[in-house]
Amino acid sequence: MRAFTICYQPFALITTLILAHYESRINTSLRNLYGYALFFVLSFLVIVLDLATSGRGGIGTFSGLCTFFACFGIAHALVQGGVSGELSSMCPEFIQAFIGGITASGVVACGLRLLTKYYFEKYGNGLRKGALLSLGISTVFELLSIIMYAIYFPKLSIVKYYRLKATLKGPKTITDALIATDTQNIETDQEVGVVANQQECLSHKELFLQNIDYVFDVVMIYVLTLSIMPGFLYEDTGQHKLGTWYPLVLMTMYNVMDLIASYIPLIKFLKLESRKGLLVATLSRFLLIPAFYFTAKYGDQGWMILLVSYLGLTNGYLTVCVYTVVPKGYKGPEKNALGNLLALSLLSGICVGAALSYLWQIGK
Repeated sequence: MRAFTICYQPFALITTLILAHYESRINTSLRNLYGYALFFVLSFLVIVLDLATSGRGGIGTFSGLCTFFACFGIAHALVQGGVSGELSSMCPEFIQAFIGGITASGVVACGLRLLTKYYFEKYGNGLRKGALLSLGISTVFELLSIIMYAIYFPKLSIVKYYRLKATLKGPKTITDALIATDTQNIETDQEVGVVANQQECLSHKELFLQNIDYVFDVVMIYVLTLSIMPGFLYEDTGQHKLGTWYPLVLMTMYNVMDLIASYIPLIKFLKLESRKGLLVATLSRFLLIPAFYFTAKYGDQGWMILLVSYLGLTNGYLTVCVYTVVPKGYKGPEKNALGNLLALSLLSGICVGAALSYLWQIGK
C-alpha cells in the first residue's frame, strides 16, 4: 500500500501544480470531464487486471497497479482543482457541498469496508472479494458522475446563470462557457468579450501573497491530520494488540465527524471567518500531538476514539471555513485561480503529512 501511495501522491501534486499555473488557459468543464472519465476507466481496468490474473501477484501485476495509481493521481488533480475552481468562481458557498461530498465518500468507503469485512471475513480470499465489490461500486458511481456532469449539471439554471456571469475570462473561455450551457447569444458574447479585455485580474503570485495565511492554514490542517492519524494509531493498535476491527472503527468515526463538521459552517453564527481566528484555530490543533501521544501510550480505546472524532470534527470544519471565505471579494477568474491554489495547498499538506507519518513509522 505504501508503494501505491508513493506512486499516487507525486503525480497528483505535480499535475495539480501544473494545472494551477495554467488554469486560465484550460477549459474547466472539459478538464473535469476528462478527470471523471479517467477515474472510471482506471477503476474498471483495476478490476479487469485482478480478474485476468485471478488475484495472483507478480512483478507484472504490481507494475500495472503502480501505473494505474500514478494515473489515479493525475485524475485526482484534474477533478479536485477543476471542481474547486469552477465552484469558487460561481459561488464560494457551493464549495461546502463539494467538501461535504468528499467527506461523505469517506464515510461510504468506511461503511463498505466494515460491511465487506463482516460478510467476507468467513470466506477464503475475503479481502480480495471485498475489494472487488468496493471497486465495482466505485466504478458505477464514477460513470454516474460523468453522466451527471456532462448532461444534467450544465442544464441547471443556476449553473447557466453563473457561467454566463463569468465575463472576465476572455473571449475564448466565455465562448466555451456559453456553449457548455447550450446558449447561443452572439451579442452577449461580444459584450462580455469587451468587458474582459477592459479589466485586468490579479496574477497568481499576487493572489498567493494576499492569501498566504489561508494557504498556510490549509497546508497545516492536512499536515497534522495525515501525520497524526497513521502514526499514533499505528502505535495505539500495536500497544494494545487490538484486532483489525479497531482501526476501521477509528477511521469510520473520523470520517463521520468530518462529514458532520463540514455542515456546521452553514449555521452563520457558528462559521469562523476571521483570518486571525482561523490561523489560531489551525495552530491550536497541534496541541493534539501530546494528547494523542499520551493516549496511545497510557489511555484506553474510548479516549482514542474521542480524540479521533475531535480530529475529524476540526478537520472538516476548518476546511470548509477556509474554502468558503477565501474567494469572497474577488472576480470570477481570480476565484477560479484561488480554488486551484487551495486544491494545491490541500494536496501539499496531504503529501507532507503522509511523508511525516511514514518517517514516524520507520523510526519506530
